[in-house]
Amino acid sequence: MKGCYHIHTYGCQMNVHESEKLAGILETCGFVACDDVKDADIIVMNTCCVRETAETKVLGHLGRIKSIKKSGAVLVVCGCMTQQPGAAEKLAKRCAFVDIIIGTFNQHLLGEYVDTFLGTGTRIIDVWDKEREVSDTPAVRAQNVNAWVNIMYGCNNFCTYCIVPYVRGRERCRPVDDIVSDVERLIASGHRQITLLGQNVNSYRYGDVDFVGLLKMLELDKKYRLKFMTSHPKDFSPALAERIAQSKVLSHNLHLPVQAGSDRILAAMNRHYTRGEYLDKIAAVRSVVPDIGLSSDVMVGFPTETEDDFAQTLDLVQQVEYNNLFMFIYSRRSGTPAADMPQLDYKTKQARIDSLIKAQFEISKSIANGYIGKNFEVLVAEKKGNTCFGKAQNDAAISFESDTANIGDFVNVKVVSAKNANLKGEVAE
Repeated sequence: MKGCYHIHTYGCQMNVHESEKLAGILETCGFVACDDVKDADIIVMNTCCVRETAETKVLGHLGRIKSIKKSGAVLVVCGCMTQQPGAAEKLAKRCAFVDIIIGTFNQHLLGEYVDTFLGTGTRIIDVWDKEREVSDTPAVRAQNVNAWVNIMYGCNNFCTYCIVPYVRGRERCRPVDDIVSDVERLIASGHRQITLLGQNVNSYRYGDVDFVGLLKMLELDKKYRLKFMTSHPKDFSPALAERIAQSKVLSHNLHLPVQAGSDRILAAMNRHYTRGEYLDKIAAVRSVVPDIGLSSDVMVGFPTETEDDFAQTLDLVQQVEYNNLFMFIYSRRSGTPAADMPQLDYKTKQARIDSLIKAQFEISKSIANGYIGKNFEVLVAEKKGNTCFGKAQNDAAISFESDTANIGDFVNVKVVSAKNANLKGEVAE
C-alpha cells in the first residue's frame, strides 16, 4: 500500500461518477480511501464550472486545504473548471501549492501523473484541448443501491448559457455491448437501481441503436429499477414515452429541463423548442404514463428576461405541476454567448426566484397530499434503526417503519401522512 487518498467532488452526477473512476485508478495504483483530508497522501479536487459559485467554492476550499494538508501530500485539481481555456494556467499562478492540474479529457491518466510527480517532484500542468482516446476505467462504486453508468459523453447543443460543450467536448457514445455488460455486472454485484448518464441521453446512438433501442436491450429478466438523466426536450420522442409505459424496469420518473416558459427566452437560450412544443410533450407522456413523476430545471434571471417572460415561466410551472423543481439564478459564465448579453441585477433575480420557490412549494405540498392512501413500491436506500427511507417508482421519497425490510429491498408501502412534501407510510399487506 502506497498511502491513502481523499477525493472531493463538486457538481453533477457525471462528476460523482467520474470521482468513482478516479478512486478506481488510485486504488489500482495501491492507494486506499480515507475520510479525513488531513490524513490523505493524495488529495483530488474534481471540480465543476457550470456556475460561478462552484468555482468560488473550489478556490475557498483550496485555501483551507493548504493550511491543513500534511507535509508531502500531493494535491490534484481536475475536472470542468480546469478544462476552461486559460483556467489551468491562472490556477497554477494563483495556487502555487497545487501539484497536478489536469482537465476532463485526460483524467484517465491520473495514476501516471501521480507516479511521475512522486518520482520527479516536478509540478504537472497538462490540459488537453480535446479527447485523444476513449478509456473506460475501473470505478470504486459507492456502497448503496444506485450505480451510475455512462452511456455517452459531451454535448452538441450549445445552449447560450452553458459551458459544458466547451469543457466536455462533442457527443461520444459508448458501445451498446459495453453498457449492457456494465448494467448486468452491477445488478449481479447487488445494485438494485441503475442510472444511465449523459448530457443528453435522448440523442444516444451507436450504430443503428438509438436510445429507445438501448432501453429495450436493458429490459433484463431481473428485478431492478432503471433511470436515466438528463433528457433534452427537443429530442424527447413519443417512442420514449411508450417505452416508459411498456417497461417493467424503467422508473416512472422523467427529468425534462424546461429552463424557461417564454418563447423569446428559449430562443435566446438556443434551446430548439417552444413553450407549446414542451407542453405538448408533457401531455403526451402523461397520456401513456398517468402516474409519471415529473421534475425539471428552471433558470431565473437569464439576460434580458422581462417581468412578462418570468410570468410565462411561472405560469408554465403552475400548468405542469412538477413533483420536483430545481430552481437556479442565472450565473454568468465567461466564454458563453450569454455572458455578453445585457445582464439583470441580482435584486431582480432574487425576487423572481423567491416567487418561483413559493409557488413550487405549494405545488409539491398539494401533490404529496394527493398521495395519502395510495400504495407505492419503494426501493429502500437507507435504514436507521427501524426507519426505512426510499423512493417510489415515480421518485417520491417515502419513509416507513419496518423490522424486516433491508437496504435494497422493494417494499409495498401505503402512504398514511404528508408533511409538506415529506411522505410517511406503512408496510402494506
